[in-house]
Amino acid sequence: QLQASGGGSVQPGGSLGLSCAASRFTLDYCSIGWFRQAPGKEREGDSCVSRSGGRLYYADSVKGRFTISRDNAKNTVYLKMNSLTPEDTAIYYCAAPNHVDLGGSPSRCSAARWTYWGQGTLVTVSS
Repeated sequence: QLQASGGGSVQPGGSLGLSCAASRFTLDYCSIGWFRQAPGKEREGDSCVSRSGGRLYYADSVKGRFTISRDNAKNTVYLKMNSLTPEDTAIYYCAAPNHVDLGGSPSRCSAARWTYWGQGTLVTVSS
């Protein structure tokens, strides 16, 4: 139901844009979160936005570099990633919750609270 795409390999300092497309439900009525999981680490929330878009949360590690946005006409949410570093290397997932409005704070961007997950897309940052 959710499919993340756009991952790839990039050099440090480069940029990538990820997309999250949904089928069977409308993303503009949902909170949307972007999460990442690096090898040997837990899945962590990077960027989460509330249903209305009024509450945005970015983890400190990505604040100022990552931007989440929506295109309701395309039923797609995006994550623009700039100034990438090797520490950003991970599998990136988009997710939606089940009938709750999340996003906007660390607790509301905790992976355990999100229900529907895409398959993930790999981002590798290396020189």
